[in-house]
Amino acid sequence: MPHPAFIQTDHRPWPLPKKPWIMKQSWHDLLFLHWQVDIRELEALIPKELEIDTFQGYAHIGLVPFDMRGVTARGCPAPRFMCDFPEFNVRTYVIKDGKPGVWFFSLDITNSLAVWAAQTFFNLPYRKASISYRNEDGAISYTSTYSPQESFRAQYQATKRSITQKDSFADWATERYCLYTQDKRGNLYRGEIQHPQWSLWEVECEITENTMLDRFTLGEMQTPLMAKEIDVVVFPLEKVS
Repeated sequence: MPHPAFIQTDHRPWPLPKKPWIMKQSWHDLLFLHWQVDIRELEALIPKELEIDTFQGYAHIGLVPFDMRGVTARGCPAPRFMCDFPEFNVRTYVIKDGKPGVWFFSLDITNSLAVWAAQTFFNLPYRKASISYRNEDGAISYTSTYSPQESFRAQYQATKRSITQKDSFADWATERYCLYTQDKRGNLYRGEIQHPQWSLWEVECEITENTMLDRFTLGEMQTPLMAKEIDVVVFPLEKVS
């Protein structure tokens, strides 16, 4: 049977990769937080081969806390003690060769083995952090601490389904089907993913602590949104420079 990530494919901005997918996972209780930021601050932190993608002329930086489950290679078992763990990422949006994607500044998780694997095989800046995630009847409490200078705490809950317009900020920020990453030698890679179109929700959100973005000069904040769950598959990295 096809993986549930493939129940919908006609929404993709480009065709599925020809190579077989290699990993699967599901994402739960995602909170999307975004702020406008000076594009020059971001350009100084990404490879020169990438262009910062903008929405209505503004660059954005995002925080996304969520829970990952069943993270495993294709055909392998997914024991919960190894393959289920929360993640907190800091990201921005880039484009290369007409393919808009995500650039991660950091991805914090609690699983040391997963940190090693992601750094080794995907060149991604994963870090070991202390994260507490709790869902009590739809009310989520989330705390992530990487260091005394980088921590986040929030409570959030979905309220009603959001009607996402095609050219809206929500569509621009979430409907992305690849990431970009760079190895230690400076080689740039694209990693494609597949999942159904996002089902987004309006959300009640209280952020009680956030020092994750203190190094950036933040502007206007976009309306927070939430997604309850989505199934995802990951394709092999492709060298693009």
